[in-house]
Amino acid sequence: MPPAEILRTLGNKYSAEILEATDEPQSAQGLSEELDIPIATCYRRIDELTEHDLLELHDNILSDDRRRIKVYRRNVDEITVDFSGELSVAVEERSEVTNKLDEAWRTLSES
Repeated sequence: MPPAEILRTLGNKYSAEILEATDEPQSAQGLSEELDIPIATCYRRIDELTEHDLLELHDNILSDDRRRIKVYRRNVDEITVDFSGELSVAVEERSEVTNKLDEAWRTLSES
């Protein structure tokens, strides 16, 4: 994906806040309430961040009232932007170890 496109997505209002808040899985409703973002805007930002692989659908959980709720988690640990010379954006994805530990924990907590 072109660096300018990633930078444009990150520059959208609330994108950085959503990424920061999704170190642990969060629902769109939870993000909207926690960050004081209108729910429609929250869904748009989630869609953009997911489309650019910066955020991922982590799970579909069952709520107390038996409805499915999508929860999202950021897919990156670090993003570095370099303006010296040609614009470049380096994205460091979450480590496989972190992902496997999260998966194991989720499996244990469902038991």
